[in-house]
Amino acid sequence: MPKYGAIEAGGTKFMVAVGKDPLRLERVTRIATSDEPAETIGAVVEYFRGQGPLDALGIATFGPVDFATGRITTTPKLAWRNYPLKETLERALGVRAGFDTDVNAAALAEARLGAGRGAGDLVYFTVGTGIGGGAIAGGRLVHGMMHPEMGHLPVRRAAEEAPGFAGVCPYHGDCLEGMASGPALEARWGRRAELLPADHPAWRVEADYLAQACMAVACVLSPLVIVLGGGVMEQEHLIAMVRQRLEEQARGYFPLPRIERPALEHPGLSGALMLAMEAAR
Repeated sequence: MPKYGAIEAGGTKFMVAVGKDPLRLERVTRIATSDEPAETIGAVVEYFRGQGPLDALGIATFGPVDFATGRITTTPKLAWRNYPLKETLERALGVRAGFDTDVNAAALAEARLGAGRGAGDLVYFTVGTGIGGGAIAGGRLVHGMMHPEMGHLPVRRAAEEAPGFAGVCPYHGDCLEGMASGPALEARWGRRAELLPADHPAWRVEADYLAQACMAVACVLSPLVIVLGGGVMEQEHLIAMVRQRLEEQARGYFPLPRIERPALEHPGLSGALMLAMEAAR
């Protein structure tokens, strides 16, 4: 059977794997994202060369990206700006590569194989070091002038927001990522998310912002399912708070999508393997 390579490229780490089936990832490995692309890419190439011949590669990357050139574009990680990620890996490994954002790949995997299995309309948010969103509409990944950038949705300040907190996004300050990402939680409350107890007021504020994001995409894309993943969502009590806050914000005006946690262990990697399979075809 063919063997494929998968990369989920993030601002903190690259997750890599090989396999024949997106539900059975093999040799999953973490590689730190260096400030210098050559260091990280060198380690990624070495990993795949050690796995034997590949039929194709799937790349699910942080962004923003330019689909026409396969480049990462205006990332805050300065050395990675305009980096030709797709071309570099295709040349180094001698294979064709499928290429999309990490959150679009996760949306693809969760829609076809995970929490939204069989849903032709799904939105996936990752809430961690940054916030990103990917979407499936009518069974297809959403692309346009670029790709969804849901982490930079404008949000209204929560009623319990800390006075004077300006947000941490270097571009927009108090957008969704600026107010609800992991670094925003730490900057506002002085502790990392995993160190905040379940009854801390931080979680009411966090649920408010995430519910606003769900409300926005429900109004625009009308998905059947919204999946909330990422490190911040590992707080087990948080998803119920988001569901409740979304119901309060919607005020019964329209049917709400299901709000779910990811069903797959590595949604972005599984989606990347699916991109590789499509590239091979």
